[in-house]
Amino acid sequence: MILSIAKVLTPEELNLITERLDAADFIDGKATAGWHARVVKHNTQLANQATYAQDLKDLVKKALWRNQLFQIAVQPKVIHSILFSRYEEGMSYGRHVDNALMGDQNKLRSDVSLTVFLSEPSTYGGGELVLETIEGEQAIKLEAGDAIVYPSSFLHRVEPVTEGIRLVAVAWVQSLVRDPQDREILFDLDTVRRAIFHKDGKTTEFDLISKSYSNLLRKWGDV
Repeated sequence: MILSIAKVLTPEELNLITERLDAADFIDGKATAGWHARVVKHNTQLANQATYAQDLKDLVKKALWRNQLFQIAVQPKVIHSILFSRYEEGMSYGRHVDNALMGDQNKLRSDVSLTVFLSEPSTYGGGELVLETIEGEQAIKLEAGDAIVYPSSFLHRVEPVTEGIRLVAVAWVQSLVRDPQDREILFDLDTVRRAIFHKDGKTTEFDLISKSYSNLLRKWGDV
């Protein structure tokens, strides 16, 4: 399931991040790419050694954890490998698939990939995130502070930036529910039961859907 989530970051959080990011602290993005993605990755990313890097990563992570739509759609177990990427004119990230396992000693799965857009779309040309789906290619360029989440199994690319600067935060999630189709079923059930509760309260229909939701999560949950 591909899902855009509006206003993951508040305006205050967005300003804090963009004001603290210093171009001088960005290094070649190839450093964290897999061996096959390295040949098509042409961007820069914030060095982990930057004194403020962990603070900004924690800010993004907290924003994701508090977002209800993100929670019910992704079923996150661990949000990991947060990177801040910078694309200047001429930079791009060619067609690739994200690594299935990330980390050095303590490996984590990448079930869901996400991008939080930090630059307003009017400030740069090109730079669309393009996902290859069974319905065809989907080009995505969201408002600053918004996020897109999608299965990490998708082939995808970032189109060349033709002007301006594209800033994004990217991260990956090890989900409590591995299978994207299972996650989508749970998302639909949770959405419907919340709508029923909002409209009519705790009805018999709400209880039955909640029972099915809980039992499926119990069946599919990887804890």
